[in-house]
Amino acid sequence: MMKTFLYLCGFCFLASLIGANDRPNVLFIAVDDMRAELGCLGSPVVKSPNIDKLAARGMLFERAYCQQAVCNPSRASLLTGLYPWTLRIWDLLTHFRERRPDIVTLPQHFKNNGYQTEGVGKIFHNWRQDDYKGDAVSWSVPEFMHYNTHGADEAKVKGKLPPDEANVPRTEMRDVPDNAYFDGRIAGRAVKTLQRLAKEETPFFLGVGFWKPHAGFNAPKKYWDMYDRSQIGRAANPNPPEGVPEIALHDGREIMRGFKKNPGGRPSPDEEVILRHGYYAAISYVDAQIGKVVDELNRLGLAKNTVIVFWSDHGFHLGENGLWAKTSNFELDARVPMIIVKPGQKSGESTKALVELIDMYPTLVDMCGLPELKHDLEGVSLVPLLNGKMDSVKDAAWTWHPRPAYPPERSDPTVMGYSMRTPAFRYTEWRKVSDGEIVGRELYDHRNDPDETRNVVSAGEKTKEVKDLQQRMRQQMPIGAGLNP
Repeated sequence: MMKTFLYLCGFCFLASLIGANDRPNVLFIAVDDMRAELGCLGSPVVKSPNIDKLAARGMLFERAYCQQAVCNPSRASLLTGLYPWTLRIWDLLTHFRERRPDIVTLPQHFKNNGYQTEGVGKIFHNWRQDDYKGDAVSWSVPEFMHYNTHGADEAKVKGKLPPDEANVPRTEMRDVPDNAYFDGRIAGRAVKTLQRLAKEETPFFLGVGFWKPHAGFNAPKKYWDMYDRSQIGRAANPNPPEGVPEIALHDGREIMRGFKKNPGGRPSPDEEVILRHGYYAAISYVDAQIGKVVDELNRLGLAKNTVIVFWSDHGFHLGENGLWAKTSNFELDARVPMIIVKPGQKSGESTKALVELIDMYPTLVDMCGLPELKHDLEGVSLVPLLNGKMDSVKDAAWTWHPRPAYPPERSDPTVMGYSMRTPAFRYTEWRKVSDGEIVGRELYDHRNDPDETRNVVSAGEKTKEVKDLQQRMRQQMPIGAGLNP
């Protein structure tokens, strides 16, 4: 009944939006590892003027969540419209077509329905050790700068390379131009692509995927200079939550591998501040690149008939909860920034409705008047939120993550953590894959503890709430789903 109502709302919306030969374009902007800490989301520190401008003219989703806090499963889920447990993907290396070879991806569906689809930068997660790169069937032309490793994103300039003034592992601060790194070159290519597409009559789906603010934090120096380090400080809640099961934590290897020689293998307090500074500089750097692309869209007069989407594949820890990087089920990893701008929209709004990245696929299908797919999409259309017909479209958002945090390719994890975010709580169960035995539980009361500093399950509190949430989890997210062939 709910899906029928959402479909009717979407149909009424697109009927007013789309003429017979006037299908909107899509500018699909992705970023990597950006947590929900931006000016438009209330941050007093982060400088993100271009993303803030998008929020000021579109719908800002204040409670948007990824389905797994690591690149490959998150992106595969969004781009196929299926949850990771349906795809059976939880690692970095398994390509989604190995699980579902005939699946129709989001850009592929647009291509199949007359759109020119082009990908610039990182849209799918494509890093592998063999030669299976990208997803050519999704695009009208070969992708550009979609396949690489973050470690290869080193500054490239003509002449002598300026010195690194950061001098802290996993960071770099050089006085170089924007196009010294991947994202500057991606923005330049995206601008040229828009200029070409503007001359064509065919509607387009342009995916622009930026590699930052993923580590290493190596934005050009001018973006570091935007911040006063004395105003950044260390994480406000640097300790693991009280009563947290050990399995909910991880070693933060993505950042910690640079500090093996330090006492305890961790950054010093001063180094923590520099790491946080580098991450914020990387946000401001990618924000500037987004500004270049959106400004060109506006200059070309395309904004009046283009849906603009902005999203991050997952969040990130900067020392909070005793953690660095991602691969957890905590709020900072699961929550993501997400904005959708309707064609020609000039006045922005925000919503606290719970939404998921998996909802992006059906939403864009609705907004652009595309036919339904042969495979069922597991998200829901957000069009009822966009046109003000509903205040919410779901009562929970779902995230999972395995242990080990980075399981070997084509192998089941030992334990899986299933997490449910409701308006008031985050409830998580850690279960053995072999027999479903619960080895850890967490409940965080976001009404009183938005930083998730205290696991109330361990104190025997909220017993009724725990029972209710556990029952809802059984009904809506079958434990063990996706873990067996």
